Amino acid sequence: MRMKNYLLGSLFALLVLFSCDVLAPGEPEENELLDGPVEGLSMAESRRFIEGDVAFNDQIFTVETGLGPVFTGTSCVSCHAGDGKGHPYVKFKRFGQILPGVNEYLDQGGPQLQNRAIPGYEPETLPAGAPYTDLIAPIVTGLGLLDAVSDQDIIDMSDPDDLDGDGISGRVHWNTRPDYVTDRPGTISLNGKYITRFGKKARMYDLLHQTADAYNQDIGITSYFEPYDTYSGDKLSPEIDRQTISDVVFYLKTLKEPIPRDQDDPDVMAGKALFQSTQCVGCHKPTLETGYSSIEAISFKEFYPYTDLLLHDMGPALDDGYTEGYATSSEWRTAPLWGIGLSKDSQGGDYYLLHDGRARSIEEAILYHGGEAENSKNLYQGLSQPEKDQLIKFIESL
Repeated sequence: MRMKNYLLGSLFALLVLFSCDVLAPGEPEENELLDGPVEGLSMAESRRFIEGDVAFNDQIFTVETGLGPVFTGTSCVSCHAGDGKGHPYVKFKRFGQILPGVNEYLDQGGPQLQNRAIPGYEPETLPAGAPYTDLIAPIVTGLGLLDAVSDQDIIDMSDPDDLDGDGISGRVHWNTRPDYVTDRPGTISLNGKYITRFGKKARMYDLLHQTADAYNQDIGITSYFEPYDTYSGDKLSPEIDRQTISDVVFYLKTLKEPIPRDQDDPDVMAGKALFQSTQCVGCHKPTLETGYSSIEAISFKEFYPYTDLLLHDMGPALDDGYTEGYATSSEWRTAPLWGIGLSKDSQGGDYYLLHDGRARSIEEAILYHGGEAENSKNLYQGLSQPEKDQLIKFIESL
């Protein structure tokens, strides 16, 4: 009897082990993850990447560590889960600007609405009649490569007067920038303005500008770079040290680019050809190159973001009546398409696309396109259903 029980127990243990091997989820493939460093970092750079990763993904601010008093989130990762796109649940509002370069509501909380507050304070409310737009956070991978594209290359891609007659007139966003940023190699200025490239309307100059502004406007954290309290307007002592912001900037610069998937799939290859023939490449440039960077791993590198970093008029359906910098209300920077097929992983299993998450599928996002993209939308609509499926499958593979 004892031997029988022993044999049954051994059999049960083997079944458990076999079941665990079969049922336990495997490690995700590298091309299924947005997180991770670019290849080629030195040991010192890898350590710095980790420091920035911890600050970006693990540091949650509280009242004791400087949160607020008004804010929209308590951490970087609260909007950028898994370094991916944000969910409409954590969308935020920018408000106050109709005329290019002029925000008339800075004394009423503009340009960002802080809709949450710590105990003892009231969150901001949108001033009556103020123009506004809803935004969701973008993915943050591959940003160092976009940051290292030379100003001259961006100018060379622009065609503000549509001289080639293709109906696409992408233009550079010449904008002001804060004094604390440093010129990137080959910086070009025009009448005191500089080429800005980050943000939905390309309002931000570089990743230091983006990061310091986000700590201040999103979390209510003052720093050496952005020392003014979003609630009182008073200049305060830094609530985050310069090294932490520097580490986060380095982390964002050295996050790897999204890795394409299924590139040998016949439908994906057919979809890639359709992406070309429907003239989507007129704005979503497949290939860019970086110039010199002090980080060797991203210096003089070819990469595939599917953007031109330019402003384009996207037509009335995407005109929110609000602008930033010197863009107009219907202009948006071409969103990089890389990583779009992984968007659902950070958005709760569903797509929420375009600047505000209004599009629930890639096709719906395409159909919102107008203005300079009207012709490409019409060409897409003229495809057969199998061709549409192939084109969307290609976009999802990026």
